[in-house]
Amino acid sequence: MTAPLFEARGIRKIYDSGIDRIEVLKGIDLSLSPGEMTAVLGASGSGKTTLLQILGTLAAPSEGQLLFKGERLDSRSERELAAFRNRCLGFIFQFHHLLPEFSALENVMMPALIGGRSRHQAIEPARRLLAAVEVDHRERHRVGELSGGEQQRTALARALMMEPDLLLADEPTGNLDSRAGNLVFDLLHDLCRQRGLAVLMVTHNQELAARMDRRLTLRDGLLTATD
Repeated sequence: MTAPLFEARGIRKIYDSGIDRIEVLKGIDLSLSPGEMTAVLGASGSGKTTLLQILGTLAAPSEGQLLFKGERLDSRSERELAAFRNRCLGFIFQFHHLLPEFSALENVMMPALIGGRSRHQAIEPARRLLAAVEVDHRERHRVGELSGGEQQRTALARALMMEPDLLLADEPTGNLDSRAGNLVFDLLHDLCRQRGLAVLMVTHNQELAARMDRRLTLRDGLLTATD
């Protein structure tokens, strides 16, 4: 049996204002394996985005542990976590969060440049990724000159630039038409199978969720398997 790539153990998140105490996550246990696509479903306000932020080390849990390849992440410094995110994790959000002053190609290259690669080292891999998401003909266009679908596919290419082990996606097809949404999903599916990329996707799209290896529902602060 394949060892887990990523584990969450007993993740709780409590917001305490001194007046109100809200427990959003009540003890989440989750194991993700290489090459596996997992969907997380749930009603709006159920804590899906909070969970994704904690799993991506963008927010700290109130309790619990995160492990990557068997090593705990909570003992790492902020600088070490930033390097970990750049090297091992990819993120896609419902809104692309591209840098508007740069071209599509420059946006895709950015994680590699931040990671210490030269422009010469980064440019060809970035071009290959833009070709894979069918935006290579727009590589020199700035973000504002791209359509919504092109922007989101460019964001996907950027998320894959460092060849991450795990991709965390928050409604990545929510603003796309069906063709663009299926293109994004099919590319992720191929990467899972070919490279062993693990994908955790928060989605309301039941049709896409049904095509994934595993479906989980976040309800009342807990994750449960969905048939």
